[in-house]
Amino acid sequence: MINLSLPKTKSGALKPRSLYDPRFEHDACGVGMICNMQGEKSHRIIADGLQILVNLTHRGACGCDETTGDGAGILMQIPHSFLKKAAAEASIHLPAEKEYACGLVFLPPDPRQRQICMDHFEAVVRAEKQQFLGWRRVPVASKALGDLARQLEPAIYQIFIGCGPDVESPAHFERKLFVIRKVIEGRVRESKLPGASYFHVPSLSGQTLVYKGMLLADQIEAYYSGLADPDMTSALALVHQRYSTNTFPTWNLAHPFRFLCHNGEINTLRGNVNWMNARQWLFQSELFGEDMSKLFPIATPGASESAIFDNAIELLYHSGRSLPHAIMMLIPEAWEKHATMSDAKKAFYEYHTCLMEPWDRPASIAFSDSTCIGAVLDRNGLRPSRYTVTKDGNVIMASETGVLEVKPENVLSKGRLQPGRMFLIDIEKGRIFDDEEIKAEIAARKPYRQWLAQNLVTLDQLPHPEQTDSEDSLPLVTRQQTFGYSMEDLRIILAVMAREGKEPIGSMGDDIPPAILSSRPELYQSRRSRDLESHVKDGHFHSAKLSRCPDF
Repeated sequence: MINLSLPKTKSGALKPRSLYDPRFEHDACGVGMICNMQGEKSHRIIADGLQILVNLTHRGACGCDETTGDGAGILMQIPHSFLKKAAAEASIHLPAEKEYACGLVFLPPDPRQRQICMDHFEAVVRAEKQQFLGWRRVPVASKALGDLARQLEPAIYQIFIGCGPDVESPAHFERKLFVIRKVIEGRVRESKLPGASYFHVPSLSGQTLVYKGMLLADQIEAYYSGLADPDMTSALALVHQRYSTNTFPTWNLAHPFRFLCHNGEINTLRGNVNWMNARQWLFQSELFGEDMSKLFPIATPGASESAIFDNAIELLYHSGRSLPHAIMMLIPEAWEKHATMSDAKKAFYEYHTCLMEPWDRPASIAFSDSTCIGAVLDRNGLRPSRYTVTKDGNVIMASETGVLEVKPENVLSKGRLQPGRMFLIDIEKGRIFDDEEIKAEIAARKPYRQWLAQNLVTLDQLPHPEQTDSEDSLPLVTRQQTFGYSMEDLRIILAVMAREGKEPIGSMGDDIPPAILSSRPELYQSRRSRDLESHVKDGHFHSAKLSRCPDF
């Protein structure tokens, strides 16, 4: 529920205040996907995806205004026929399919601030030697929104960008679009425009397109009227209904992101982000070259855990790895003590542990790059994911079964994701890959065991330090201070260990109530505690003295 007393940016993002800190936000949501295994595009896939979303309504949440949702959205392949028609209505001529990109962009409602953001965007596109084709105002029905969502509603546009003359392949074009998006995000963020907090780019790609917002599941089709157009076609759809367990809804934190829908929470987020920030200046890539520094910071400041996880996938994917490879790096199985796992797969995980710490969480994650679509479950299996394969060539997966009505005679198989396992459909190859096949193939691509044997250095392989004369070493007190020893360590811990040959047993705590719960100031409470301690002798209270202590 939205707490309007907490300070927010104009886009609705919360600022730290008192006991609230947005760094500790988590969410648990409903995710779903549907695809045609043969890659046949149709409007039926979009319609079924939206129906899955509606059937996951109970997985989402709303604010104190029951018509304002925590967020809902859909990711699909680029619907070329629809975009060509819509762009023509905006006097924009689109080139052939796969020779242009379309991005959904949230912009400030204020016309002057909006134009500044658009001018910045166009300048970055041209600076990166790509073709700016035009802007299209996305038709939306604001009346479909709840009151609170309408107060924070951005202006929603689509930008069209054509391939530049130096683009060598679709993958190269996607990398340039990635650079463009990171540069424009940084430029708008640094501009400190009053409406900069509205600015967000949900997707910018020649492969996929996202529609999302601060919506309930049944509002998204009413809000984005284009989703009902028969020319809106795709062979796959990822959908998400957000439930912000400890968070507050905003337009930019709705899912899907550029590659994934996420149901769960990342317990290791702070460490993952800190390591990413610490290492990013060492990043090198032949594919990005001098563009690498334009991507920093990799982890979007102030973004949610899911958005930052998507940032990490995006970096690994555009640096040349396949999407399943990137997922395996970020969400490894419990491999170290696995008795039956192949050595090649263990070598893969051990090698990548040196490059990237696990992003550990209870989570189910659905992902897609437009050619493959799949899901992975956390290593402990703490989030559910179930799938159904139909005889007419569709695959349906969601955080529960029964999200789409399927006739029993049309069911080919059913199943559920196992802990740490991946489920993948390659719609170009027209088949499902099971977990063992995917991971065995990826682990065999490089000689990871050989690389480990040649390059991994363990602590026991390091040379022993030279012994130094104790008279020439630093004073004992200086060394104790260097390593953080305190008087408490010396008196209470080390002294007992030396005297009794064992670790001391004790307890720690504070019997002083927090100031917010006490009728007296903190210092008075501290004095009272000391007075009580002074009246204790040999483990027994002196009742005569205690009777004179106030409020005892």
